[in-house]
Formats: sequence, structure tokens, C-alpha cells
Amino acid sequence: MTTVPYSSSDYLKTDEDIIEYLNAAVEDGDNSVLLLAMRNVAMAKGGIAKLADITGLNRESLYKTLSEQGNPHYDTLSLIMRGLGFRFTVTPNSERSSLTA
Repeated sequence: MTTVPYSSSDYLKTDEDIIEYLNAAVEDGDNSVLLLAMRNVAMAKGGIAKLADITGLNRESLYKTLSEQGNPHYDTLSLIMRGLGFRFTVTPNSERSSLTA
């Protein structure tokens, strides 16, 4: 029996697939999950080097930013998302916050 390495990026073929994948990562609530998902999307869309060219960010910096130990600022995440062809949006939470108007 032969095993083949699994890579999430192999299954991210359409924008709809990627959107569902990124939304699931956001809903998980763990920053490292979102960063790994963004890295997988980058790999699916041509790789980190291509993302570095598009965003103007350093390739090595992108690898570090999108690692489990990454702790990027919002402006960096937003730039990466734009480079991937997406943007962050805000939607109502089905669980009501204790802060209400």
C-alpha cells in the first residue's frame, strides 16, 4: 500500500472552496489555524514567492508570519488577504454579545 502526503492546498480549486475554508478557519477562533489556512491558500494560488511579489512583503517574512508562531498585525493580514484576492468582512454573530445598544 502506497501513501501519499496530504496537502489542503490540493483541494482549494475554486474561490468558493477557499472562502468556505477561510471562514471555517476564522470560526475556529485559533489564530494559528487561520494563519495555516492562509498559507495553504497561498500555496494553492501559486505559492509564497508569488504572494510576496503581489504584496511587496519579504518571502521569508511571509513564511514566518503565516507560521504557527506568527503574530501579524491586522494591516499585514489585510494585505495578505488582498494579495490572495479576498478581504475580511463583518457579519452578525448568531450568539449575542453582552454589549448591546
